[in-house]
Amino acid sequence: MILSFIDFVFFFYMFIGLYMTVLLLMVYFKNKSGMFYYPHGKIEPVSIIVSCYNEGDKIGRTIESILNLDYPKDKLEIIIVDDKSNDNSVEVARKYAAKYNNVRVIVNKRNSGMAAEPTNIGIKAAMYDYVAVADADSTPERDALRKMIGFLQEDKKVGGVTCAVLARQPRSFIQKLQAIEYAVIAWSRKLLDFVDAVYVTPGPFALYRKKVLVDVGMFDTKNMTQDIEIVWRMLSHGYKVRMCLATRVYSETPNQFWRWFRQRVRWNIGGKQCIWKYKNLFFRKGMLGAFIIPFFTFSLFLGLFGLGIFSYLFARRFIIGYITTKYALYADSTLLRLQDLTFAPSILNFFGAALFFLGMFFTIFGLRTVKLQKSHWGNIFNFLFYSLVYLTIYPLLLVVSTYRILRGDYKW
Repeated sequence: MILSFIDFVFFFYMFIGLYMTVLLLMVYFKNKSGMFYYPHGKIEPVSIIVSCYNEGDKIGRTIESILNLDYPKDKLEIIIVDDKSNDNSVEVARKYAAKYNNVRVIVNKRNSGMAAEPTNIGIKAAMYDYVAVADADSTPERDALRKMIGFLQEDKKVGGVTCAVLARQPRSFIQKLQAIEYAVIAWSRKLLDFVDAVYVTPGPFALYRKKVLVDVGMFDTKNMTQDIEIVWRMLSHGYKVRMCLATRVYSETPNQFWRWFRQRVRWNIGGKQCIWKYKNLFFRKGMLGAFIIPFFTFSLFLGLFGLGIFSYLFARRFIIGYITTKYALYADSTLLRLQDLTFAPSILNFFGAALFFLGMFFTIFGLRTVKLQKSHWGNIFNFLFYSLVYLTIYPLLLVVSTYRILRGDYKW
């Protein structure tokens, strides 16, 4: 049997998919007893920085969740940095500052348009050696700080710690799909932790050593995913980043498709900014250059190339179908024959089915490990839609984000 170029492409994609899935599953089975491990650290003062922009309806809930942390109140400093909101965010935050001595409000002189600048303002104002960063629409679990701080105390080379980020009270269909995605990402990120390849400390809640942030230059105000860039920078300076799956933070997710689409395009743009910024570190600086940067770059290439192949095949089939139908009508011949509907088993079909079911198996493992309640992700239809449709949109996100970069469009 002679394979065509397209067959080789499909085999290559299936190999990469099977390889990565099997690799992560092997990491899981080797380390499953330590999935929820965390070192028991001692209580030390922590400054929690919440950057805020037009979150008047959510900022109060976030402040209350932080005040409700299972952590001594005299060891907590809460700094709300408002990025020149034009709603009532500052008024809401100042009510808490008036009521609680450990809550401060800082208003940026201008609207920076991104989270990095207000976060850096908060870091400079922080009194303590440990700094947590939280989004204005996120709510960490009560034990978050207690379970995360030990990672920084256990190893002085650890500069940051992240936790499981899950969707907060998903209601719409798109939110329930994101609930599945967030749970799988949390599980996958813990697997990457076992091979020192955590590549992001998501904005909803992360804990850092302040000295490390200052030493590496703090958050990049020009990057649209500053929570990815800061990790790459810490890794490039020889620091480590850890993941605590034993606790979680709940984050608001987009409730409409186009809001979701804009958010994911922004994430893609930020990822490409990181690749370009750190391109000279390929195969250098430990796992950053050996795995993280190549993985991001390779994923980008595969996504764009795969979409191009798919578009070519679709266009070719459409054109051939159009020509065939047109001439069949002119010749008054049969348009469709029974043998055209037969399914011929092939090695491509076998590997395709194997990859699909292995991917579903991987997703199920993630949901079960994170123990995501079924009410949060819905039913079997949502699960199948996530596996068959939701993930296939990502190559389109790559195209749109690439187009925006080429135009120089870096709007939030």
